[in-house]
Amino acid sequence: QLQLEESGGGLVQPGGSLRLSCVASRFTLNPYTIGWFRQAPGKEREGVSSISKDGSTTKYADSVKGRFTVSRVRSTVYLQMNSLKADDTAVYYCAQSFRETTPLDPDDYHTWGQGTQVTVSS
Repeated sequence: QLQLEESGGGLVQPGGSLRLSCVASRFTLNPYTIGWFRQAPGKEREGVSSISKDGSTTKYADSVKGRFTVSRVRSTVYLQMNSLKADDTAVYYCAQSFRETTPLDPDDYHTWGQGTQVTVSS
């Protein structure tokens, strides 16, 4: 069964940076739109960013515009997170979608990773 694996999370101080990675354990991510999502304790899962299968189209939530950058190189999708804030603390997930429109709605995604914890704290 296809599985996605996230990595790169950790503890960082406010203003710091992290880079998350998303890879597929058995198949390439290339044919799919990939989305990044996060879920903080007691909150719903929210879309953070997405990238089309050829990397030409990206989308960002308003809360991360100008701070986060999504990219894909071969079969890995990255989320570069800069100027991190305490509000960015959450478990971050990557997921695959068949849609071409780079959505940020979790319901449009069909395969999910297990998540990686990002904690922004001094």
